[in-house]
Amino acid sequence: MRVLVVKTSSLGDLIHTFPALTDAWRALPGIEFHWLVEEAFTEVPAWHPAVNRVLPIALRRWRRNWRKAWGSGQLGAFRQALQRDAYDLIIDAQGLLKSAIPARWAQGAVAGYDRRSIREPLASLFYARRYAVSRQLHAVERVRQLFSAALGYPLPDRAPDFGLADAAVNRHQQLVFLHGTTWPSKHWPLPWWVGLTRMAGEQGYQVGFPWHEPEERLQAEQIITQAEHGELLPRMGLTDMKSCLQQAAGVVGVDTGLAHLAAALDTPAVTLYGATAPGLTGAVGRRQRNLSVDYDCAPCLKRNCSYPGRAVVIPACYETLPPEQVWTALRQQMTDS
Repeated sequence: MRVLVVKTSSLGDLIHTFPALTDAWRALPGIEFHWLVEEAFTEVPAWHPAVNRVLPIALRRWRRNWRKAWGSGQLGAFRQALQRDAYDLIIDAQGLLKSAIPARWAQGAVAGYDRRSIREPLASLFYARRYAVSRQLHAVERVRQLFSAALGYPLPDRAPDFGLADAAVNRHQQLVFLHGTTWPSKHWPLPWWVGLTRMAGEQGYQVGFPWHEPEERLQAEQIITQAEHGELLPRMGLTDMKSCLQQAAGVVGVDTGLAHLAAALDTPAVTLYGATAPGLTGAVGRRQRNLSVDYDCAPCLKRNCSYPGRAVVIPACYETLPPEQVWTALRQQMTDS
């Protein structure tokens, strides 16, 4: 049985899909998965042992100039590659128009959430098979239920298995602090990172700071300079970053895709939530702990903090999540593991 999974982005959403693949792979011997994914994330689906082929799509690049994408033949070449194989089933696990339309271009019946179960109900019109899945479930469980219903096997009664953990991995005595993220309101305050880095150093741990964008590198350098401890890691691709997180003694991160990856790898990890909440999309893992702020206006779900009063730090809500609390939680995760 050959199945095409359509889940194009983001990193956290891709990671959330892995347990459903593991469920199906165990329930249906011989099943073969292909995966349609945004070109920036082509490394990611191949990490799962059930994925045989990865098909890149360049939606983010094409939407800047659709006319150029069509005139240059890129869209035609994409459709040709997409239609190379016929599928017994195509599962749109994203539930958006941007995923439903290319799903229909592939060869095979398309399955997805019904109109009450997704953010863009129009997407369900592109599906031949529609399934009701509660929107009050965590994203990992929603995808597991969708795959179970679409492929016809009982939903396993066990914790999510991302198919990434390696019991034989040799962990280093280095912590990794994931300080970078997109929304300003998700950033844990710089003084808190400095305090946490000093605590780690006092306990004999090295601390590595990854970065991708220049702004992230600048922030990491500021933390290292002020804490007088830490190491700026080299700029890495996703696969190298995966190895780095898998070998870490522990990870602290804000609400970002790499935090989801650390959790899925079974690395002892703590993820911090301020403007956002972990309930429906938080990091999931056997050695993972999510910490949320305790503040009247949180979670605000706003890109920028608009708190009007005085605050010890910015974003204001993070004054209820100081470095001492985070360090205690991380040490607990590392001890329990």
